[in-house]
Amino acid sequence: MDLSYTAEELAFRDEVRDFLEKNLPQEMSDAVRDGRSLGKAGHDRWHAILNERGWLAPNWPREFGGCEWSAVQRFLFEEECCRAHAPRIVPFGLTMLGPVLQRFGSQDQKDRFLPRILSGEDWWCQGYSEPGAGSDLASLKTKAVRDGDHYVVNGQKTWTTLGQYANWIFCLVRTDSTVKQQEGISFLLIDMNTPGIEVRPIILLDGTHEVNEVWFTDVRVPVENLVGEENKGWTYAKYLLTHERTNIAGVGFSQAGLDAVKRMARVEMSGGRPLIETPHFAARLARVEIDLMAMATTNLRIISRAAAGQAPGVESSMLKVKGTIIRQEINDLARRAAGIYAMPFASEEVEGGNEPPIGPDGSGPVSAQYFNNRKLSIFGGSNEVQRNIIAKVKLGGGA
Repeated sequence: MDLSYTAEELAFRDEVRDFLEKNLPQEMSDAVRDGRSLGKAGHDRWHAILNERGWLAPNWPREFGGCEWSAVQRFLFEEECCRAHAPRIVPFGLTMLGPVLQRFGSQDQKDRFLPRILSGEDWWCQGYSEPGAGSDLASLKTKAVRDGDHYVVNGQKTWTTLGQYANWIFCLVRTDSTVKQQEGISFLLIDMNTPGIEVRPIILLDGTHEVNEVWFTDVRVPVENLVGEENKGWTYAKYLLTHERTNIAGVGFSQAGLDAVKRMARVEMSGGRPLIETPHFAARLARVEIDLMAMATTNLRIISRAAAGQAPGVESSMLKVKGTIIRQEINDLARRAAGIYAMPFASEEVEGGNEPPIGPDGSGPVSAQYFNNRKLSIFGGSNEVQRNIIAKVKLGGGA
């Protein structure tokens, strides 16, 4: 692979930089840099800015309103957005559900839902994990029983990210309990305003409300909201998860985090010597930077397959494992570079105060990021499960 950018790609990078400089609100960039929540209004605002420019859906085909960018263009866009401290686009509709509907949805579903994802009219959340069915997702127990023109759904989902903002949820539900677990699962689209749905907040260690429990009690869902065929949901779920795991690699986020660590580590400590000059810290920093460079190359290669219309295979599991390890290592280095300022938690940060971050530049969100990103090795399929998949496919000849 030629790792040098073409003149056209460099011109595209400059175009992205110019766009971000002119269109990314400063207060939004400051909030992202300082680790402050944007809330629904902030995310909606950035969503609308990108949609107006036509840059909201880099991975979608043009026929559905997407950019249809190359793998390199998507990589450059993510990298520049992270460097500029632009908000991360909420992935559930754009990155996860969108590709599933484009591949497996009915024409009515494509016509109905895809434009509303782009416009921001619909905010989606993901109904996969359940108590006792996280990494072992196939053991889910939420049931959907056919009753005429509807399914009646009962059960519980958990760790539903930003579900408090969502008006739609895509869910895996059990529609047949008499067959092998993976063969009795269906993929449903559910209106969150349907009677019988209750969203309960889960408050995290840093005091934020990011995830939720979602309860379903006799929730009636029209049959036309079934994606694809009944009992084929596991196939669609695997397709979605390969896109999620690739995205979890987070090369741009890791690069931005690494740059922040370097800034903090250059600050002179009480003894007068910057942490970046200490051999042990410098060696850890160099090792993670080398790993990140190698992963960036692998990420480009795998995304290229997705751009050709193929869902990534076991390689997405490799990216998921390595990407999360790198991001957690960077979080740990940031915690060490911030020193005493990384102690959890400054009350003004938890309460969403407007005071500037204390300590070295960039140290404000360090503790919250360190604790919150412990989840990276769990969601999207735990790293232990991903290693089993890699071993089975690459060593055992499995599928």
